[in-house]
Amino acid sequence: MNYNKIFSKISRQLNKTEDTGEVATYIPELGNVDPTKFGVHLTTINQQHYHFGDSEEKFSIQSIAKVLALVLAYKQEGEKLWERVGVEPSGTSFNSLFQLEFSKGIPRNPLINSGALVISDILVGYLKNPKNDFIAFVRSISGNSDIDYCSRIAESEKLTGFRNAALINLMKSFGNIKNDIDVVLDFYFNLCSIEMTCKELSQTFLFLAAYGVNPHTNERVISISKSKRVNAIMQTCGFYDEAGEFTFKVGLPGKSGVGGGIVAILPQKYSIAVWSPRLNKKGNSSKGIKFLELFTTETEISIF
Repeated sequence: MNYNKIFSKISRQLNKTEDTGEVATYIPELGNVDPTKFGVHLTTINQQHYHFGDSEEKFSIQSIAKVLALVLAYKQEGEKLWERVGVEPSGTSFNSLFQLEFSKGIPRNPLINSGALVISDILVGYLKNPKNDFIAFVRSISGNSDIDYCSRIAESEKLTGFRNAALINLMKSFGNIKNDIDVVLDFYFNLCSIEMTCKELSQTFLFLAAYGVNPHTNERVISISKSKRVNAIMQTCGFYDEAGEFTFKVGLPGKSGVGGGIVAILPQKYSIAVWSPRLNKKGNSSKGIKFLELFTTETEISIF
């Protein structure tokens, strides 16, 4: 299939409509991004590459990194993980305090902020040098030793992260945070600050399209069973309270970030990353979602 030709066709269609939404100004550094940027990169499991637009420009992957943290914590913790975090769609905003209070400090899933904070707490407890060890893990599955945190973005998040501080303190009061709050928050803010290009992001998530095996190295990252479950959580929880609509329109497991990125996978086929900074009211890339909807319609392939 000529994906590059399809990318060009869809881009022409999208250029005829207004790109609505706003960049995430509540994190000051993200507000400085050019809102007109748009890039796509698709990597097949046999290492074929297709790209369009600003696919080689780095951006902050934000909450997309939560999936990678989940994978590493799941490897360490096993099924005990689900005693501290659920697997249900949130149905509320990604930083909801109401839901967390109602569920007595147990987040609905690991891909909302509270859930990712619990995952961060688990990793801080397991890893000897949490930030160094985590970025080493990301580099190993991506095959790229240059991927790194962005201290500028991490600091920007720290200065405005009052709601995340409220979430973690609430969970601490229920006994679901075991480590020092400041250490866990620092790890979390750095986690969200990781920068990648569409190409790097697509390559990093390819192991989830190959049932847990890294196609770059043929090494197993996680088991088939765990890979299946991570994909299922992306399918049902990867877009906050827009997850059902993304499933309905696109039909792929995926994850968004407020930096405007989206990554999605088609098992046994490919991983695709899209970047467009303008976000809709749910915090997801408006143009990115529309692109993927048109893409799966044009290719007539999804998981359904």
